Amino acid sequence: MAERNLNFDEVIDRRNTKSLKYDFARRRKMPEDLLPLWVADMDFRTSSYVQDALTEQIAHGIFGYSEVQEPYFEIVRDWIQKHYHWQVEERWMIKTPGIVLALAMAVKAYTEPGDGVLIQPPVYYPFSEVIEDNARRIIRNTLVLGEDHRYHIDFEDFEAKIQAEQIKLFFLCNPHNPVARVWTKEELTRLGDICCKHGVIVVSDEIHADFVFKGHHHPFAGLKKEYEKISVTCTSPSKTFNLAGLQLSNIFIPDPTLRRAFKKQVDAAGYSQLNVAGLVACEAAYAHGEEWYEAMKQYVGENIAFTKQYVEEKLPGVRMVEHEGTYLVWLDFRDTGLSAEELEHLIIYEAKLWLDSGKIFGECGQGFQRINVACPRSVLEEALERIRNALDKRP
Repeated sequence: MAERNLNFDEVIDRRNTKSLKYDFARRRKMPEDLLPLWVADMDFRTSSYVQDALTEQIAHGIFGYSEVQEPYFEIVRDWIQKHYHWQVEERWMIKTPGIVLALAMAVKAYTEPGDGVLIQPPVYYPFSEVIEDNARRIIRNTLVLGEDHRYHIDFEDFEAKIQAEQIKLFFLCNPHNPVARVWTKEELTRLGDICCKHGVIVVSDEIHADFVFKGHHHPFAGLKKEYEKISVTCTSPSKTFNLAGLQLSNIFIPDPTLRRAFKKQVDAAGYSQLNVAGLVACEAAYAHGEEWYEAMKQYVGENIAFTKQYVEEKLPGVRMVEHEGTYLVWLDFRDTGLSAEELEHLIIYEAKLWLDSGKIFGECGQGFQRINVACPRSVLEEALERIRNALDKRP
């Protein structure tokens, strides 16, 4: 059986499919005629092996309580070993219906109301939401945009914030969404040593680990044995295989004390068996989806290169932050002379696009826009043309 879903140029109509990306503009107070390149799912069909596995499961016609059997962990383990060179153990794994829920469980498990939780903005906005929604305080170690147009960590501020705020918990994003950094082994080790020194637990969101275009992905917990004692590593096939709607993540917690505390919060939330479709899809994706993954990653990489060239040649005043990982491109509009409000108006009402505004990732994101390039090239080109035309019409 050959992989069938390799035509990434095909434009697939997703409207009226209960798609958050396409069908909920009005509910989110946006005009309905926008081209959406915001939320982080792809406009590609998943691997045909995943489709076939789900079709077989559905044909059975019974959707009772479900759990994985022995091959599931082995398949997940083998994917992680092959792609990240990290050896995980079955007892470390806790399955959740998503990484955001895992972040919330970690906040509850490892901090008390009023505690500070450290993040590195501009960063994935649910980090802030789960902290505030659980009555904890957001403590910011803001990333620094260098002259090389790459973001860097202010390590002195990182350690100072840990000490001043008595930080117990740090949310690491690697690869980083939205600034597209893939943190180096040296950077992660410096962070890890500081966290070990001060007894800080690290929740590492590694959901974009399969989208590394420069450098290598290093699982934080795999860098040093002592990091295992402070690590909660969040993984999922959802970004890699476009399965977000099937609600499945695999969380790895090597330390038994941390694992028990995390599991206690999951149990307290009333969650037990997972969605059978997510389990089936994960197993099929990691076992049989390599050909689709490699082809998709190459296509997305070419979209990233296309975007970089287009921005440099046709969008004066706009810069694309140097891209290392994820399929989410971070565009810097600050040299256009537009205020944050003018930029919002231009993108939504003049270019007729729905992107993710930089400000939702933190105040330091003002003047930026995040664009999802995991779409057919023709759609991406149309979006960039809309930005160009809107900018050209400005006085």
